[in-house]
Amino acid sequence: MSSSSHLDKVKKLRELTGVGFKDCNVAIKETGGDLDKSVEYLRIKGISKANKKMERVANDGLICIYEKNDEASIIEINCETDFVAKNLEFLSFSENISQLNFEKKGNFDHLKKTKMNDGNTVEDNLVRLISKIGEKVTIRRSYFLSNESCKNFSYIHTSIKNNVGKLGVILSLKAKNFNEEVKGIGHKLAMHIAASNPLSIDIEQLDKKILEKEKMIISEELKNSGKESKIVEKIAIGKLEKFKQENTLLNQIWIMDPKKKVKEVIADLGKENSIIIKDFVRYKVGE
Repeated sequence: MSSSSHLDKVKKLRELTGVGFKDCNVAIKETGGDLDKSVEYLRIKGISKANKKMERVANDGLICIYEKNDEASIIEINCETDFVAKNLEFLSFSENISQLNFEKKGNFDHLKKTKMNDGNTVEDNLVRLISKIGEKVTIRRSYFLSNESCKNFSYIHTSIKNNVGKLGVILSLKAKNFNEEVKGIGHKLAMHIAASNPLSIDIEQLDKKILEKEKMIISEELKNSGKESKIVEKIAIGKLEKFKQENTLLNQIWIMDPKKKVKEVIADLGKENSIIIKDFVRYKVGE
């Protein structure tokens, strides 16, 4: 790490933590220039100011979506309070980051090093924003959907402004024919995902760790029921199957018609208009 780069890191750490130059200098050296590890290092050393901003909980913020040429990206940017989330400077910063995230196709590492309109990197301006508004601000997660053999749809629930809110969805569909009916289903599917929060498209894509955890919870619930082991086993299988159905998009009850499942709504489109759900992402602030 060059001397100028080292000094820049020390300056950032001072702005983030309020700790003196000497201690920040040592922390940067000891952690190889990693800011997060430097904050942790200062805490371990007992320098209490180190948790001044960066160790507070940032569970508010914004979800931003950016769309262009039928590609879409989504990003969550966190702050500590709703008051700051509504701050015009935070909002402007978030929208700029959303566009850059789209350009970098959701790549976090590239995003942090990208220069913004003022010539400073995203990482530099993030530190400046934290110092100015007095709250912890973090870029939590992001995702990108290409337009390869598909069409993308999006939805922001109770938007603050266009493509900015507290809950957002981007969805990718493949179809033989993107007529108005299919496009309408695409928009409704994005709304359904926002409301129903599926964990995956279908059962085979469910995370095995999630299923194992749910199975353990169900078993613990039934352990002291007093029922015979065979009956308990049948109940557990039924409960786990219900969990799978309720948490996979194709098997969920369609929010527009409780008499149908999502897969039935798709089947009703017919072969000529048939669609395949390729991918989706649902972000809710702090969730």
